Amino acid sequence: MDFIEIAKNAKEAGLKISALNVKIKNDALNCIAKSFEEHKQEIFDANKQDLENAKTLVEEGKISNSTYNRLKLDENKMRDMIQGVRDIANLEDPIGKVLLNRELDEGLILQKVSCPIGVLGIIFEARPDVISQISALAIKSSNAVILKGGKESVNTNKKIMEIINSALDKIEDFPKNVIQQVFSHDDISQMLKCDEYINLIIPRGGNKLVKYIKENTNIPVLGHASGICHIFVDESSDIDMASKIVIDAKTQYPSACNAVETLLIHENFQNKDELLASLELSGIKLITNPESWDIEYGDKILSVKTVKSIEEAIKHINKYGSGHTDCIITKDTENAEKFMNEVDSAGVYWNASTRFADGFRYGFGAEVGISTNKTHARGPVGLEGLTIYKYKLTGHGQIVDDYAKGIKHFTHKDLQ
Repeated sequence: MDFIEIAKNAKEAGLKISALNVKIKNDALNCIAKSFEEHKQEIFDANKQDLENAKTLVEEGKISNSTYNRLKLDENKMRDMIQGVRDIANLEDPIGKVLLNRELDEGLILQKVSCPIGVLGIIFEARPDVISQISALAIKSSNAVILKGGKESVNTNKKIMEIINSALDKIEDFPKNVIQQVFSHDDISQMLKCDEYINLIIPRGGNKLVKYIKENTNIPVLGHASGICHIFVDESSDIDMASKIVIDAKTQYPSACNAVETLLIHENFQNKDELLASLELSGIKLITNPESWDIEYGDKILSVKTVKSIEEAIKHINKYGSGHTDCIITKDTENAEKFMNEVDSAGVYWNASTRFADGFRYGFGAEVGISTNKTHARGPVGLEGLTIYKYKLTGHGQIVDDYAKGIKHFTHKDLQ
């Protein structure tokens, strides 16, 4: 089947799922979660095959070690994958919510109501658990989705998609082709040209992939090009807290986009040497003169810079950061508020690891990605980020000419 046919099917499926009631959607999600549990060994076997193939790609320099690490599915990731689907099933239906209820005049009522975006095109690298996250969010938000994963995870992707669609086939009245997958590099080019059928592109991958997508499509793109996250250790920071947070933000999952890449330390912080020693003991390589301050290492490597003030720290972050997630560690409430107000990022934290920037941890069930955009959706994008809205106007024969001539007058009264 060629891509245009796939896209047409997705458009039709999107229209059908938009009318689906929430019980059917939740039944579908719970069935998927159960199927993952029943067939998880098949997924592990497929993933093992991908990992063996990926070792060769790492040796040949075709993929990085951080990409290889993201590829691996273990028991913990599988548990989170299954729980994420169930959590999404338990969330409130994001479709049909009345966001505005306003009387324009007596008997003329305007409502702003949430609705699906339509068809999502997802292009992602390495992480096979992305399929379950995005598929579950798409189902709950009543969107159709076309997924294109990386060649390094093709066996895992196929197996997960097979399990998802087998589960959906068991649900009466659930439309066909809501969740589809493509595989070839040419499919990416076709997807980016397909603005007649696809409403939003979401890339999940490195800087190079995201830039390529943004430069080669007229379809709106939601995502982030890089994750240059910072932690600023203010002069009043507690040494134990600072050490604990920085170590977690760098080592808990170094290849994640929300891992810290640059550590800024106030020159008056008394425990700088102790902090840096604790980081090195945790296996972190510290670089004080990096080639650039906007490097995303994706490894246990951390750029370190001493700053003279909070103002210098904020200026540095706004210049070199990617607008993803940045943190201040401080006992000073005023400085914390200043930092969180003036740092121009999707996530600004006070005394907490940057690794919390995640849809699952935010209670969204999962996420389709993290957006640094300043329109539509920002930060971890869950269900609400996959909805848009429409205006519904109900009248009783009113015409604009009566208002233009002053015969009638608007009341513009918000209703409960």
